[in-house]
Parts: sequence; C-alpha cells; structure tokens
Amino acid sequence: MILELDKVSVTFSAGPPWRRRQVPAMREVSLSLADGEILGLVGESGSGKTTTSMVALGLRRPTSGTALFQNQPFPKRRKQLAGRMQAVLQHPQWSLNPRMRVGQCVAEPLVVFGGVSKAEVAKRVMGILDQVGLDPSFADRYPHQLSGGQRQRVSIARALITRPPFIVFDEAVSALDVSVQAQILNLIKDLRAEYAFAALFISHDIGAVRYVADHVAVLRHGAVVETAPAAVFFGTPEHEYSRQLVEAL
Repeated sequence: MILELDKVSVTFSAGPPWRRRQVPAMREVSLSLADGEILGLVGESGSGKTTTSMVALGLRRPTSGTALFQNQPFPKRRKQLAGRMQAVLQHPQWSLNPRMRVGQCVAEPLVVFGGVSKAEVAKRVMGILDQVGLDPSFADRYPHQLSGGQRQRVSIARALITRPPFIVFDEAVSALDVSVQAQILNLIKDLRAEYAFAALFISHDIGAVRYVADHVAVLRHGAVVETAPAAVFFGTPEHEYSRQLVEAL
C-alpha cells in the first residue's frame, strides 16, 4: 500500500485560553490506497477533506490512530519525503512563485531533491511541459502570463518532475471553467497511465470524482461513512448521504 490511515483522528483546540475546547476534524478515519490507484475523497465543506490531505502528505500528525506511507510510519523530518509525494492545489498560484519563470517553477522540486545535473534538469523540464500539453517555450514565461488552465498544467508538471509515487489533487479542477476542467481531468488520467502514480483526488464535485477515481470514500462531519469501488459506489451506494450525492448527478 502507498498510503494507509487506520482509525486516524485529528482534534484542534479552539476558543480563548480560559475556555479552550477540542474540535474534532477527523474521527477515526480509515483509508487505504494501493500503488497506482486513484482514491476519490468527497464531502461537503467542513467534512474534514483538507485535514485528511494534510495527514496524507505528512504535514499534520494524527491526534490518535496510525498513518503509514509506503508501509512505514511518516518520518519526523519532512525532507525525508522529498521527491516521493507532491500536491496539486485548487489555486495553482499558491504553488507557483510569481517571480520565477515557469521553467524554474517546474524545476524547483527536482533541484531541491538534488543529485541531478543541470542538463538533466533542463531536459526533464522540457519533457514534462510537453507531456502536460504546453510548448517548451512556456518555460520562459511567468505564471501571470498564463491562463488558469495553463497554470494548473504547470502545477501538474511541477508535481510530476520528481516522478513521485503519490500525488494529492486537492480540489485541483474546482476553480477552472467547465471546458478546462474536462481537459485537466483527461490529462490526469493520461498521466496516471504514463507514470503509474497513486493519487488522493479530493473534491466536492462528485462528477469529477466519478470520471477519474478507481475507489471512492465519502467524508461527513470528519468521519468516513462509505468506501467502495467506483463502479459499485455510483451504481448502488449504501449510505443515505452517498445516495444524495449520486442522485445530484
């Protein structure tokens, strides 16, 4: 398994010091993700999707429960995960430095990862830009010179440059126009076939999840209410909330 969460709970403290209370964001969440698989994680705002993504990326430690990446506990030092996992966010400008050219933005994770010559970095950048449907000349542009869809393609190229086995797509298409959404979803499917990465695809858009996911997990109020293969989930969902989501399609 690339990722395993076993009864993971995360609790935040809220309120003034004299009246502190504990607010649960995840309630004994259990999920597993096999190599090369896309798991769609759906739920309304406040359901715990973002906290789950942070746990999956090793950015937040569980209050209780166990989180494993590639069958091992998450390392204490984030640097030990360099090159092994990446994220594509809802707004690509969050991960693209506006002062850096596109080529530099895409190359940055590979440079930080180290052990790659400048010539190899340049070759990999040109190759991955082509694979995400951008002309290599885009390497000399700045992020603000691109459309929203083009910036998201750059973000995907940046995520793939180290060839990680695991990627989190966190609402990666929700800020895009419908026609551009379809292009990016097709791109994700094509790149998964090429690179065989596993992915946690987080979205409130059940239609997008249906298009790319192999399995589906439904979060509600911080708890998983249903997990199933996509074909089963979209055919005969068991939980009432899941049925509401599918019927909304």
